[in-house]
Amino acid sequence: MPPAYRAIFEEWSPPIVLTGTLVLCGAVYARGWFAIRRTRAAQFPWWRLGAFLLGLGVIWLAIASPLDGFADALLSAHMVEHLLLMSFAPPLLLLGYPVVPLLRGLPRGVTTHLLGPLIRSEMLRRLGYLLITPMVAWLAMNLAFLGWHVPAAYDFALEHERWHEFEHLCFLGTSILFWWPVIHPWPTRQNFAGWLLLVYLAMADIVNTVLSAFLAFCDRPIYGYYLREPNIFHISPLSDQRAGAVVMWVIGSLIFLVPAIVVTFRLLQPKERRSDLDHSGADDRQPLSGSD
Repeated sequence: MPPAYRAIFEEWSPPIVLTGTLVLCGAVYARGWFAIRRTRAAQFPWWRLGAFLLGLGVIWLAIASPLDGFADALLSAHMVEHLLLMSFAPPLLLLGYPVVPLLRGLPRGVTTHLLGPLIRSEMLRRLGYLLITPMVAWLAMNLAFLGWHVPAAYDFALEHERWHEFEHLCFLGTSILFWWPVIHPWPTRQNFAGWLLLVYLAMADIVNTVLSAFLAFCDRPIYGYYLREPNIFHISPLSDQRAGAVVMWVIGSLIFLVPAIVVTFRLLQPKERRSDLDHSGADDRQPLSGSD
């Protein structure tokens, strides 16, 4: 193994708190999934359990595995990390229809006495619905994406570990909001017309393309952090920047293109068939119902 790679692996140790939190989250979801599957087997097939657990695994890979060490040394690896947090983990988590299984997986006392009053709060419910409206979700994700890629903010996050962790939370949290209107996980209702969803995805792709193109065609390194830190891989910072831009541009665009194709396919279905697809498994939308 090359010395640079060996150094990163030797310095790496699994973060206990984050790893434990992800494992606990997976256990709670699995407990709730098995409980709700007894009455909703068709709505919660095995692949939903796999999707949610895989989403948690992607989060661990992005920020708890040795990849995080590579991201501190290479901009291209950092962009892979961002893609995993923003474009892979959130859709996988939402495909697991996580709301009800997570609630069902918690101890009854926690759900009834702690979360119950919060769920019944009209103000919090309105805030939740506001955050997943397409305009708010789109702006939140894209403003976080652009804001943290401003050179001063990007360098600051890499130089301050706590802010770097906050950056990751921003990426993950706002991306979950962004993908919510696309996947509209049960029990939330779809609140976005189909063809407008294509515009929603296309406009996000344009933002990604503009930033990627800027980094790819800029004739100098943008982020001073990689100029100041030791270049253990002996890769030109400008070449590394262009490689990261290509990763963002190509893979990022594909992530938006695939759901756009799926949406288009659904919209081209006969109206009756499309109605069946849209309402499949959505006959009962009471997430805390005893029958669930």
